[in-house]
Amino acid sequence: MATVTSKGQITVPKKVRDALGLHPGSQVDFEIRGEEVVLRKRVPGEVFQRWRGFLRGQIGGEGTDEIMKELRGE
Repeated sequence: MATVTSKGQITVPKKVRDALGLHPGSQVDFEIRGEEVVLRKRVPGEVFQRWRGFLRGQIGGEGTDEIMKELRGE
């Protein structure tokens, strides 16, 4: 169990950090599935591949600025 702080932060339990190989500075993604949240370790290059697949065949898809913000995690 984790408690959300006033800043919206939680501490990821050690068992979870160890299982995912999370270290200080690791990036994670959150996915909402109904009433649950899934935490995934972000793999370098994964965001680019996701955008690349999305934009393939799209005319006038997201602009470069939006893609760069996503890649930077902004």
